[in-house]
Amino acid sequence: MKRSFAWILGALLIAGATTPSATAQTSELSVQKIMQDPATWVGSQPAGFQWSEDGDWLYFRWNPQGAFASDSLFKVPANGGDYEQVDREGRLAIRPTFSGWDHGEHTYDADFSRKVFTDDGDIYLYHREDGALKRLTATGDNEGNVRFAPGGGSIVYVRDGNAYKLNLETAVLTQLTDLQSGSERGDRPSDKQDSWLEDQQTDLFDVIRQRQEEQEARAAARERDEAAMDDGPPVHRFGDGRVIGLQVDPSERYASFTIFRQGGPGKRTIVQNYVTESGYAEDLNARSKVGVDEEPRTVFVQDLESGDVVEVDLTQLPGAYDVKPIHLLDDGVEVDSSKARVLQAGSLSWSGDGKYAVIQVTAGDNKDRWIARLDPATGDLTLLDRQTDDAWIGGPNVGWFSGGSLGWLPDNRTIWFQSEESGYSHLYSVDVETGEKRQLTSGDFEVTSVFLTQDGEDFLIVTSESSPHERHLYRMSVEGGRPRALTIDVGQQNVAISPNEDRAAIRYSTDTQPFELYLQEFGQDARRITHSTTEAWEAYDWRTPEMVHIPASDGEQVPGHLFRPENPNGGAVLFVHGAGYLQNVHNWWSSYFREYMFHNLLTDLGYTVVQLDFRASSGYGRDWRTAIYRHMGGRDLQDYVDASQWVGDEFDIDPERVFIYGGSYGGFITLMALFNEAEHFGGGAALRSVTDWAHYNHGYTSNILNTPVNDSLAFARSSPINFAEGLEDPLLMPHGVIDTNVQYQDIIRLAQRLIELGKEDWEVASYPVEGHGFQEPSSWTDEYRRILKLIEETVGPNAFR
Repeated sequence: MKRSFAWILGALLIAGATTPSATAQTSELSVQKIMQDPATWVGSQPAGFQWSEDGDWLYFRWNPQGAFASDSLFKVPANGGDYEQVDREGRLAIRPTFSGWDHGEHTYDADFSRKVFTDDGDIYLYHREDGALKRLTATGDNEGNVRFAPGGGSIVYVRDGNAYKLNLETAVLTQLTDLQSGSERGDRPSDKQDSWLEDQQTDLFDVIRQRQEEQEARAAARERDEAAMDDGPPVHRFGDGRVIGLQVDPSERYASFTIFRQGGPGKRTIVQNYVTESGYAEDLNARSKVGVDEEPRTVFVQDLESGDVVEVDLTQLPGAYDVKPIHLLDDGVEVDSSKARVLQAGSLSWSGDGKYAVIQVTAGDNKDRWIARLDPATGDLTLLDRQTDDAWIGGPNVGWFSGGSLGWLPDNRTIWFQSEESGYSHLYSVDVETGEKRQLTSGDFEVTSVFLTQDGEDFLIVTSESSPHERHLYRMSVEGGRPRALTIDVGQQNVAISPNEDRAAIRYSTDTQPFELYLQEFGQDARRITHSTTEAWEAYDWRTPEMVHIPASDGEQVPGHLFRPENPNGGAVLFVHGAGYLQNVHNWWSSYFREYMFHNLLTDLGYTVVQLDFRASSGYGRDWRTAIYRHMGGRDLQDYVDASQWVGDEFDIDPERVFIYGGSYGGFITLMALFNEAEHFGGGAALRSVTDWAHYNHGYTSNILNTPVNDSLAFARSSPINFAEGLEDPLLMPHGVIDTNVQYQDIIRLAQRLIELGKEDWEVASYPVEGHGFQEPSSWTDEYRRILKLIEETVGPNAFR
């Protein structure tokens, strides 16, 4: 855009009141109405729904019409009837709730007649037949990882980094492990310099040698005495750190655990909060930046009879030394394959009989995920599955630290898990004895959740098989085969299966209807339980956006939503969703509900509005997800360039009248669009935007761009701050001052860059009490008044007169 607007001229402003300019068309909506408290305007949607353990009641949290200060607890009978608010006594009562049958976890006994669970750090025993509830512990410590021992006569649990066994008949408590911090006697310093100095002192001085010998003799005598008197568990000292993931196998022969060492070389960042109760500015500790050196995380197994501890050598896994090359010669990156990558182990998963143990391991660069059987006596690993990806491992229930979802079938030798091996996240099983693997679901769709029935014969799964824009519940044999649909209504089904497995609670929505709670007996029509929306909100005729597919320059069809005005004013607005890996083009109520309402307002005013599930979005498989590898602002931005051209071809809208905006990742794409593709846009608003990926967090960024040290090219071509010279169009950049995710420093650094470049027509709007997700209606209102004002001044019907 060649025009110059004098509406800001590069000032850094604290957000204040603005007023939108006059428009040729009007709407019964306004920014202030849209951005008011959603609980009292749209209506508070039910959430947190859970079945009672006996299946008689469904509990949920809700605040109908904003009647309470916060959500309150309600319940509804499973077989029908009206909901009722739970009184104070009921809210405070210990209430065992159902969350699945936990095959292999043993929170139920063998015949499912009893359940053991924790509440507020204490352990309770629940009898499912008569509802009797017994408290088993009342301590100041937090008990966790509780399960029944084989036979059901005892329970095993973890407290303060050690495992205990409680006999339910005699109430005798036995300590099973004695894991202690600190070093074993005689352990040498880990620092080579300190170790050398210690050797020198011992060699030089007789008195030191004599004292060492005396100490060792006394220690040996003490250990002999302790061994003769003590029948407790063997002691293991693990040095610094703390024990996490401690488990005792069902046979009670082995304990497995990981040592977590906090800190590391990564510096934490600081965010300052200026609006405080004390009147003093306060520092908020935040994350480290991408490129932090990760610590390997492995698993230890202790033989509880002998006390011997085995550290599982993860480098024995095939491919541990396969350092992935960065596939560009002009990087000058050399790959050193003589060292293993940093490997991160999740906790062990033991079969119900304790015969088998399975571990998931991920590479620090997240380009490999292994599932292996572990021999606890030797630490030997036998590979069961390896998923590798030249970009990064991901997808629904796949990847990240733990490796993804995994469970046991009742035969105690078959596990199920999910993998993107086929290009989509699907369900697999593998026999851990023979290694025979089976793919249970297949096709161009994703499995998003898995539930195993009580008898272990069927899976209840939620998938996108019917459409990438919907989610439905299916029943399928654990042997595989054709799934049978249990829900059919258009939209998304967030489900909670009842313990009887004959019905489900469904949190259901459509494009124009926020989430409401339904009960459905399988084979029958679903019955609506709640009505949350207000009369004022319902009075407006909310639009169902058209599903469109925009032809991309590489031949793909990019899913989009189109808001088509009755009286077009010649301008268009393109919205970019955040997170990157997120889906916004679907047939259910959007998490961007404020933007949805804003788009209705814009459509009333005559603007054509388009939003895309651009490359990197979720819901479309591996290739769509990883299309941005090593170049954020490449293929994803091109999808919006193609969208700008599409609205020009379809609706005769000049590119100078196309506005682009979005938050977080959407703000990043907006900056890249205005800095690199200015000829396709006339202005934009980049909300809480990443301006330099070298300053974002490690877990997210390193997957996609590697690290600044080993892949500087990827960071250079993906960071908007490097392309600020290309700004030609008016730009608004709202940002929360106490944003600990995309930090305020990000936008201030870009502001300084724009100042030094002499750029005009840009504004930073600062919101002192807001983080990454705004909370205050006043902040939302101010932000979107500014956005609307800029849209009308840059691409609106009066902008070119």
